[in-house]
Amino acid sequence: MFNIPPAWLMIGGALLLPLFTGRSRNCFVLFLTALAFVWIMALEPGSYLSVQFFGFELTLLKVDKLSKLFGYIFTLYGFAACLYAFYLHDIRQHLAALFYIGSALGVIFAGDLVSLYFYWEIMAVASVILVLARGDEKSYSAGYRYVLVHIFGGLCLLLGIVLFIHNTGSVNFESFSAYNLATYLILLGVLINAAAVPLHAWLPDAYPEATVTGSVVLSAFTTKTAVYTLIRGFPGWEILVVVGCVMAIYGLVYALMENDIRRILAYFIINQVGFKVAGVGIGTALALNGSSAHAFAHIIYKGVMFMAAGSVIYMTGKSKCTDLGGLYKSMPWTTIFCCIGGLSMAALPLTSGFTTKSMIVVGAEHEHMFWTWLVLQIASAGAFLLAGIKFPYFIFFGKDKGLRPGEANWTMLIAMGILSFLCILIGVYPEVLYRILPFDAHAYHPYTGSHLITKMQLVMFSALAFFLLLPLLKHTRTISLDTDWFYRKGFQLAYTGISKFFTGLNNISERSSLGIVHGLAVFFRDAATRIIMFLMVTVWLLTGSRGTKLEMQKRNLYLNMRRGTMPVGIGAAISTIFIVIVFFLN
Repeated sequence: MFNIPPAWLMIGGALLLPLFTGRSRNCFVLFLTALAFVWIMALEPGSYLSVQFFGFELTLLKVDKLSKLFGYIFTLYGFAACLYAFYLHDIRQHLAALFYIGSALGVIFAGDLVSLYFYWEIMAVASVILVLARGDEKSYSAGYRYVLVHIFGGLCLLLGIVLFIHNTGSVNFESFSAYNLATYLILLGVLINAAAVPLHAWLPDAYPEATVTGSVVLSAFTTKTAVYTLIRGFPGWEILVVVGCVMAIYGLVYALMENDIRRILAYFIINQVGFKVAGVGIGTALALNGSSAHAFAHIIYKGVMFMAAGSVIYMTGKSKCTDLGGLYKSMPWTTIFCCIGGLSMAALPLTSGFTTKSMIVVGAEHEHMFWTWLVLQIASAGAFLLAGIKFPYFIFFGKDKGLRPGEANWTMLIAMGILSFLCILIGVYPEVLYRILPFDAHAYHPYTGSHLITKMQLVMFSALAFFLLLPLLKHTRTISLDTDWFYRKGFQLAYTGISKFFTGLNNISERSSLGIVHGLAVFFRDAATRIIMFLMVTVWLLTGSRGTKLEMQKRNLYLNMRRGTMPVGIGAAISTIFIVIVFFLN
């Protein structure tokens, strides 16, 4: 009974959504996500639902510890996100969210590359609808760019899959061992969804332009399905260590420069996904468990922060740090939840980030990867400085701007409270997460003396740096240029150049064709007169007419033709000439 893909449950339920109205629709959405969580719990490991497709055997449902781990967090977060959006009555966003969550579940339970690609594209379509749902010019522009980037990524993935099937004759989705064009193209398509630098700009460009609830949903699935795919397909690929380290630092630097609160969080996604990508590149069981666990924890605490930011925007209508401050007085619960999420991202002891992120760092240490360990430690310290202190400080505790909006509605607060509780639960009792991790590794204990001392040193150093450098860390009304500048300007220049080239070519063709048509029109307008005049002048010259006599003959012929009359002899002569020409042609 339960060997039915959870994706079918979510997408099938989405198709029934128009049958419900008002609060019953919102309750049905919550029921559907809760049912999907229970459904995944009941799934037994194994491969199910094999079908034939053009001679290939597709496995529509593959269940193991890795897919179940991601299935748990996707449905758990989906429930919290839908509870957060309980006030919403826009069926478009509910439909898009259910298709988005369902297609993400389809990716992680796909046992073959064809099924994975199918759900991958549904996920892209559903996510862009969430971006466009805001309905203003900025969201339309961001959505258009989002589509272009993901079309490119999808084409890379598709071409890689086609080449892989051609090379191996298999569609099974397992760890890739060959380093060739096919696997590199698949990797490129996945890294685009992971927002790997420099292919990342779609994320901070699009997510902040979605609706309040749309950005909450978007924050969890696209990049995490990419992380899942990397764990499944590319463990131990050393290039991912470099990619992950660059992401961890790059996202941190741009988060420091940003002013828009959701754009800051978007760059934090890049920073945190960088840890997980680096863990996949390290490739040991401990590091892979770290990437899996950190993906689980990241979805939770980043969800809390996006929910808090969304609540601030929903209640104040403002999204810039320079316009906010002193909100702890009127939004105390939102302040507390945001701080818990920020401290979890900063990996403070007793929070989920500490018990998951440290697994990746220790994995690098065990493999004697000093530079990787150092970069991840720096990025971790920076995350505490920005996410743990700076982000909540300037929104809730900074200079009071006189805003007194009041708390968000109760469903928003409950959703944030659930996720905040999980942040602390996993931090205090990490075994609840460790026991469902997918890879066999030696028991990991985060609360050792060396781990705690190292972390507290980083925490104290970051806190001291923040308060000493506070005047330099203040947000300003600036716009940060990212790598999207190149494709924005590049596409614009390409469009302008192509337009000018073809417009010029069209103008040249138009002038040439009009000239030819005009000449032919002039010619055919007097064609009969000209032909007859030419033939008769030739005959007269041959018969000895010259001078005044020839001019008189031409003048009389012209006047006769203008009146529509012509001497019989001329007609006979023309007929004779025509007959002679036809005779010789035959």
